[in-house]
Amino acid sequence: MASHRRPKSPSRARVTVLTATAAAAVALTSQAAHADPKPTKSEVKAKVDKLYDEAEKASEKYNGAKEQQDKLKKEVDAIQDKVAREQAELNTLRNELGSIATAQYRSGGIDPSVQLFFSSDPDDFLDQASALDSLTAKQAESLDKIQSKQRTLAQERKEAQGKLAELSEVREALGKSKKASQTKLAAAQHLLNTLTAAERASLAADDLRASRGSGARVELGNELPASALGGAALQAASTRIGMPYSHSVTTGPNSFDCSGLTQWAYHQAGAEITRTTYTQINQGTRISQSALKPGDLVFFNGNSHVGLYAGGGNVLHAPYPGAYVRVESMSTIGSFYGAVRI
Repeated sequence: MASHRRPKSPSRARVTVLTATAAAAVALTSQAAHADPKPTKSEVKAKVDKLYDEAEKASEKYNGAKEQQDKLKKEVDAIQDKVAREQAELNTLRNELGSIATAQYRSGGIDPSVQLFFSSDPDDFLDQASALDSLTAKQAESLDKIQSKQRTLAQERKEAQGKLAELSEVREALGKSKKASQTKLAAAQHLLNTLTAAERASLAADDLRASRGSGARVELGNELPASALGGAALQAASTRIGMPYSHSVTTGPNSFDCSGLTQWAYHQAGAEITRTTYTQINQGTRISQSALKPGDLVFFNGNSHVGLYAGGGNVLHAPYPGAYVRVESMSTIGSFYGAVRI
C-alpha cells in the first residue's frame, strides 16, 4: 500500500532569508534606477568654484590671524626683553642697598649716645654721625627706587602674560582656518577627479585661454588711473600676469593669493597696505562701482576676494588654485562687494 506523505514545507528561517534577499535586490535595483546622474562638467565647475570661494574666505582668515600672530610675537618679545632689563636693574639696586646696609652697620651699629660716651674725639663722632645720616638718606632713596621698579616689573609681567594668552588664542584660530581651507581645497580636488581626463583637460584649456587672453601687460587706454600711486601699483601687478596662484601666505614675487598680489603691487609702488581683504577694504576711500578707475582695489563675493581695477570693466587678480594671475571681466569673477581708492 502506497504511503501518502505531505511534502515537507520550507523552514521559517529559510523563508525569512529568501524574503530578505529578494527585498534587498529590489531595493538595490530601485536605488540604481533613482541614482543621481553623474554631474556634468559645468555642474562640477560651479561646485568647485563655490568650494574655492569658501576656501579663499578661510584663507583670508588664516592670513589675518597670521598677520596678528606676527605682530603679537614682536610685542611679546619686546615686553620680555624689557622685563629682563628691568630685572637686571632691580638686581643692581638690591646689591647697592646691601652695600649701603653693610656700610651703615660698620659706621653706625651702636647707639649714638653710647658712641659719644666712648668717643675720644667729639669731632670724629660728629663726622661719623653726618656720614650715617647720608647713608640713611641714600638707603631710603634706594628703597624707593626698588619699590618703584618692582611695581613696574609686576605690571610688565602681567602685560606679557596677557599678550601670551592672546597669542595662544590667535594660534588656535590660525590652525582652524588653515584646516578649513585645506578641507575645502581637498573637496574641490575630489570633485575635479570625478571628471574624465578629457573634461579636466577642457577646463584647463579654458583657464589657459582666459590667462593668455589678458595680454602681457595692462593697457590703460584712455582711462586715467585713480592716482599716480594707483597707476604704479597696477603696472607693477601687470608684470606678474602669468604667475601661478598659490594658497595662503603668498605675497610673491613668483606666486600669489589674491590679497597677496594687491599688497605686493602697492608695496612696489611705495605704499604699505595690510595683508587681507578684510583689512584692505578699510584702507583708503570707499568708492562706488561707477566711480572705479585703474588702480583701485575691487572686492568680490562677500569681501573674500580682491583685485586691481584695470579699466574697461576688467580686474587684474590672482583667481584661484590652478589658475594664473590675469585680467578678466568683473562680471565673470563674482558679485561686486565694494571698492576703495588707496
